[in-house]
Amino acid sequence: MGVIYKNEYRDECIMGIWKITETYDELRQLLTLDRRQQKILNGFGSLNRKIEWLSVRALLSELTNSSTRIVYNGERKPLLEDGSYNISISHSDELTSILLSRNRRVGIDLEHMTHRIELLASKFLNDSEKVTSDPFLQRYHLYIHWCAKEALFKICDKKNINFRENLIIHPFELKDEGKILGTVWNEHIHETFNLQYFKLENYSIVWCCKE
Repeated sequence: MGVIYKNEYRDECIMGIWKITETYDELRQLLTLDRRQQKILNGFGSLNRKIEWLSVRALLSELTNSSTRIVYNGERKPLLEDGSYNISISHSDELTSILLSRNRRVGIDLEHMTHRIELLASKFLNDSEKVTSDPFLQRYHLYIHWCAKEALFKICDKKNINFRENLIIHPFELKDEGKILGTVWNEHIHETFNLQYFKLENYSIVWCCKE
């Protein structure tokens, strides 16, 4: 299917979402890979992992109109080899997302809301964070908290961050889309971020773009 969502936010960042309906061969035909990239692709044992990897590169090509390569630093943080953009990547089930910015730090996370996240809430929520008791909204509210913490984890380069102890999502009124505040606090950083969230089909998406 390809790109189902694309938006540019005040020339500061670009977001794209790709819905994977293509086969491996169809995605592979969209890309020109060098030997190093082909070796990486061949190294994945799972067909689903190969399709995910290709979808990320296909989406990046659509967003940048270039063949720039994704590389990773020692913390497994993705970077563009040519340094043209800062990049954050997320994938869940049929959707792949990328957030880009030339000058700002970026973090994005999307999740397919199918799992019993309620069973995991105590591992990432702290006592100051409030979640609705409405059973029809609680799962979505929890997923927004989780996605927000994942986005903050990515934007802060994954430095000694515990989701429950070092990431705080301030109370917010749950809507289909909105803005929230998140604070990161550990020995390396004490900073508050403005994040935005929205729902797409049965996915929750949270992203942040900050200087």
